[in-house]
Amino acid sequence: MKTVKFRVYYDGEYWIAEGIDVSIFTQGKTLDELMKNLKEAVELHFEDELKAGEVIKILSVSEMEVSSVA
Repeated sequence: MKTVKFRVYYDGEYWIAEGIDVSIFTQGKTLDELMKNLKEAVELHFEDELKAGEVIKILSVSEMEVSSVA
């Protein structure tokens, strides 16, 4: 089993998923669209491994802003 890690963030217009250990980059207007696009991008990138029976898991690390309450 292989785990692929992504940094997920909102750039003000799109949700972005950027591979940490792999060169995969995708985006979507909504978080749901991003997750659909991310799964498709991983399936295409690891097509041979998946055909050989390997299991690929996606781990996403999300970024958020914290601001002062005062």
